[in-house]
Amino acid sequence: MANDKLFTEFEKVSSKEWKQKIQVELKGADYNETLVWESLEGIKVKPFYGSDEFEKKYTYSTPNDPFKIGQKIFVQEEKLSVKKASEFIQKGADVVYFTIPNDEKNIEELIEFTKTKAAFFYLPFLSNDFVSKFNTIENGNLLIDPIGQLVLDGNWFTNLETDFNTLNQLNKNCKSSFLTIKSEVYQNAGANMVQQLAYTLAHVNEYFNRIETIQQKITVEVAVGSNYFFEIAKLKALRLLLETLAKEYNFTAGFQIIATPTKRNKTLYDYNVNMLRTTTECMSAILGGADVVINSNYDAIYHKENEFGNRIARNQLLVLKNESYFDKVNNATDGAYYIETLTEQLAEKALELFKDIEANGGLITQLVDGTIQRKIKESADKEQDLFDSGKEVLLGTNKYPNKNDMMKNDLELYPFVKQNARKTLITPIIERRLAEKLEQERLASE
Repeated sequence: MANDKLFTEFEKVSSKEWKQKIQVELKGADYNETLVWESLEGIKVKPFYGSDEFEKKYTYSTPNDPFKIGQKIFVQEEKLSVKKASEFIQKGADVVYFTIPNDEKNIEELIEFTKTKAAFFYLPFLSNDFVSKFNTIENGNLLIDPIGQLVLDGNWFTNLETDFNTLNQLNKNCKSSFLTIKSEVYQNAGANMVQQLAYTLAHVNEYFNRIETIQQKITVEVAVGSNYFFEIAKLKALRLLLETLAKEYNFTAGFQIIATPTKRNKTLYDYNVNMLRTTTECMSAILGGADVVINSNYDAIYHKENEFGNRIARNQLLVLKNESYFDKVNNATDGAYYIETLTEQLAEKALELFKDIEANGGLITQLVDGTIQRKIKESADKEQDLFDSGKEVLLGTNKYPNKNDMMKNDLELYPFVKQNARKTLITPIIERRLAEKLEQERLASE
């Protein structure tokens, strides 16, 4: 009995038979107009998917190890940062993500930390001498991204030639991995998923073209939105595309993906809903195959970093890991025809866009001439229109808002896009939340 397959007594029903039954139940309504919807990426989503309509086209790897829980620390005072990192690990985090703001920091204690704990070190600056100090780290990875600097800031660290000369020196001398692709900005600025994938791939390709024979593993940092199944498929498609590109350059060191929840749908009012949003986004990240998941604090929009926010963010992931057992299966969505179909469609559309970017000079060229910024803005505007009209819903903000909710006196941080007029090489890509305009109007009327 234990070896008998379930449901063998039932006859198989084909997808064609299911569709015929559905059409009968629709009583004359058009099947495609009623039940098939189209995403912002132009992907038509059917009401059901069957094995007889699906044939897997591509193969790609999945992480061998369970996902790791990460937490971020901005290094202001080195000893306190190491103490906080040790506390994070003690309370359940697996890896710490340090941001070191400048090359004046004393990193001896941070390096000592890596003898027993895992860490990432993000450097928002470029210094060969400073990086050389990390050659003794035992369990850590550097994260440096000059193209990401250009995208977010509008300027290189120095200039294109100098920055890549430094990267080539690091590639020869740095013992740890040092390269990251900070692609969260594309999601947070409003790019659709096909654009996010294509721009990330083009971002990686610029490094393959400009750095001679990369030997170290590359980190890719992504933001995950609230479209649950699509986001799972997005990460799977990202892995597929990265591995496809790597084969063209005989790059064998591999990639590691760090995923964080998007900023785009987070809200100032009814901010506790942010916990629900980040939970499902972390679930998508895990099921999509992220190596490291770093949750964001539910109150990060308006509060300075605080112990309670850190604890809640970490505990959300601990619940998924230890109580929901999300770490027990490395590829839980394998064989889900809907997700596999989405994965292939997203990958194919992104590859097509990537080829178009490369045919027109590559990512850097299109950033300089403003093409990437324009395309992201067009996509962001479409999504903003959906939010403004109520078709895209953020509960507690543009649907069922609590009119008695007051926030003006609770703001420790400025929660909106800051204006900083200055001369830049390119127009930077600006991260912007959907609810900002509505929130500004509510704050003004409090």
